[in-house]
Amino acid sequence: MTVTDYQTTLRLLAVRDNAFVERALASETANRAESALDELTYAFVRLAVMISVGASVQSLRPIVEAAEDAGATREQIVGTLVAAMPATGVPRIVATAPAIGLSLDYDVFDALEQPGHAHVPTTREEL
Repeated sequence: MTVTDYQTTLRLLAVRDNAFVERALASETANRAESALDELTYAFVRLAVMISVGASVQSLRPIVEAAEDAGATREQIVGTLVAAMPATGVPRIVATAPAIGLSLDYDVFDALEQPGHAHVPTTREEL
């Protein structure tokens, strides 16, 4: 049986190979190279992980900026919240949505306080 790259990586991770870990953590560029992910996918994975741990605005902002730099649209960034919801749970997403908004220079709470914005649409048809 031929050992493939993904199998080698799984083995290295399973035994916590220090050389591999150090190489993967040496820099963001090194980490992305070791991940074998394209720039956009890498950005979405990092964003999803930050959502799952309830990261602060300060931690999310550079991740969101990196996603935009990789070509992600704001709709896709917000869509990551929706995609993460089944795995992380509704409370995590509700808590993280305002932080993602601020990372996109959009203050959700301020917008909700503006006249005419108090109604939150409950369906896409209402948008």
